[in-house]
Amino acid sequence: MPLTATAAPAAPGGGCPNAAAPPAAVDTSEVPPPGVPAPEPLPIPDEPVGGPRLAECGEVRPPGVPPAPIDPVAAQSWVLADLDTGQVVAARDPHARHRPASTIKVLTALVTIRELALDDRIIATQADADQEGSRVGLEPGVVYTVRQVLAGLIMQSGNDAAHALAMKLGGVEETVHKMNALAAEIGAHDTRTATPSGLDGPGMSTSAYDLALIFRTAMRHPEFASAEATREIQLPGKPGEPPIPVESDNAVLWNYPGALGGKTGFTDDARHTFIAAAERDGRRLVAVLMRGENKPVKQSQHTMHLLDYGFSLPRDAAVGELVTEPSPTSEAEHEPEPQAAADVDEPSSPMYGTVGGPLTLLAVAGIVVAGAFAVLRRRRAKLAAARREADRATDHP
Repeated sequence: MPLTATAAPAAPGGGCPNAAAPPAAVDTSEVPPPGVPAPEPLPIPDEPVGGPRLAECGEVRPPGVPPAPIDPVAAQSWVLADLDTGQVVAARDPHARHRPASTIKVLTALVTIRELALDDRIIATQADADQEGSRVGLEPGVVYTVRQVLAGLIMQSGNDAAHALAMKLGGVEETVHKMNALAAEIGAHDTRTATPSGLDGPGMSTSAYDLALIFRTAMRHPEFASAEATREIQLPGKPGEPPIPVESDNAVLWNYPGALGGKTGFTDDARHTFIAAAERDGRRLVAVLMRGENKPVKQSQHTMHLLDYGFSLPRDAAVGELVTEPSPTSEAEHEPEPQAAADVDEPSSPMYGTVGGPLTLLAVAGIVVAGAFAVLRRRRAKLAAARREADRATDHP
C-alpha cells in the first residue's frame, strides 16, 4: 500500500479529525528529551487500508442493519471484526489515530513470542519492579520463565513484566524498534509505539483498525491465545514466601459467555482503551474501543454490548477487511529465485527411478520449495532490518 504524507482521505462531511495524529496531550509524557525534535506523524496511506468505507469518520455499518449500541462517549473510535475471515463487521472512525495505552502490550507479546523461547529464564531486577503504573509484582532476584512473565503482561497488564521482557529482547529502545518494525511488516500503518508498556511517549499512535489487526495476528499463536484465555495463575514469590496470585483484569473474560480474552488500557492522554474477543456458534469476533470513558458505563459493558451486536448480524455482513497480506511491492521483493533441477544430485538408488521419474520429481520439488522458503526468510529479514533502520531515523532523530 503506497504511503504519503498527504492529508487523510476525505469522508462524507470532510476529513476525519484525528486522521494524522492523536488529540493534543494533556501532560508532559510525550515531550521529547531536550534537543530532540518531536517525531512527525506517520504517513497516511494513499487509499484507506481495508477498503474505501473505512475512511469514513462516523459509524460504518452494512446496509440495512441497525446502529450499534454504543455512542462516541463510550469510544470515539471502534472496530468490530471477525477473527477468522478478517471481515470488518462494523466500525466508527476506524483509522483515527489515538494512543493505545496498555493495549499495545499485544504487540509486545507478539514480538516476545516470535523472538524468545517461552521456557527461557528471566531474573527480575529492581528496575523492573520500579516501573511506573500497573505492575504484576515481579520480585527482584527471583527467576521466572518468559512464559510466566508473558502471562503477567497479558493478564494483569504488568509494566514490570513489559520492562523485563524488553530487557530480555535487547533493551527498551531495541524492543520499541522491533515492535515498530513488526507493525509495519503486518500492515499496521497507523501504529508507532514509544514504550513496550503503553505508557505514553513521543510519537505514540495506533488505531482501532490496527489493534484489531495486531490482535488477530497474535491470536494465531497458540501461546498467546492460551495466555489470553487464562483467568488465574500463580507466579513464584520470594524464596520462602508464598507464590504471587495473578488474575486477569479483563472483566469480559470473567463475565461474557464464550469470551476468549483481550486487553485493557488507560493513561491520562489515551483515556480508556479496550480489546475483547469472544466465540459464539463457531464465529469469533474481536471488539476494539479507543479513547472512551468508564462513566457512566464501564468500557467492559460497552464492549460486551458491541460483541452482542456483532453476533446478531449476518455472517456475511462486512464494511471492509483486516488486510494482513503483503503489498504487491513486498510480494515482488519476496519472490523466491528459481532453482534449477540440475543443481540437485541425481539419486542413484533404484527406488527413486531415473531423473524425471515421479519420486525423483517429488524429491526435486521438495528441495526447490525448501530453497525458496530459505530465500524468502532471508529477504524478509533484510526487509525487517531496513524498516528498523527507517524507524530509528523517525523515532530517534
